[in-house]
Amino acid sequence: MKLLIALIAALGGVAVAVQSKVNGGLGQKIGLIEGSFISFLIGTLVLFFFTIFFGKGNILAVTEVPKWQLIGGILGAIYVSILIFSVNKIGVTSTLMAVVLGQIAVGAIIDHFGLFGGERYPITGTKMISILLLIVSLYLFNK
Repeated sequence: MKLLIALIAALGGVAVAVQSKVNGGLGQKIGLIEGSFISFLIGTLVLFFFTIFFGKGNILAVTEVPKWQLIGGILGAIYVSILIFSVNKIGVTSTLMAVVLGQIAVGAIIDHFGLFGGERYPITGTKMISILLLIVSLYLFNK
C-alpha cells in the first residue's frame, strides 16, 4: 500500500513538472499574474465540477475550520506565480530542484516542531546531511 501511495505521489511530481513548463509558456505569452490567474481559474472550474459530481464531504463545514487553514489558496497562488517566473529564467529542472529543496527543508522544520497540529518527527543528523546534500546538488546542477 505504501508503494502504491508513493507511485501516486510520483505522478503528482510528473504533473508538477509538466504544469511548470505549461504555465511558464502561458506566463510568457500573457503575463506572470495573468498566467497564474488563468491557471487557477481553470483549476477552480475543474474542482467545482469534481465537487458537484464526486464530492463526499461537507463544504459548508469550511466555516468551522481554523481560519489559518484557509491560506492554502494564497500559498498556491504564490507558488504558481513563482514557478511561472522561475521556469522562464532558470528552466524546469533547476526550478523544481529548488522547490523540492524548499519543501523538504521547511517540511523538516514543520515535522520537527509538530507545527500546525501535526505529529513531531525530530530532525536527525542523517536528515540534516540529506538536506545539505540537496543544497550541494542544487549548487552543482546550476554551476
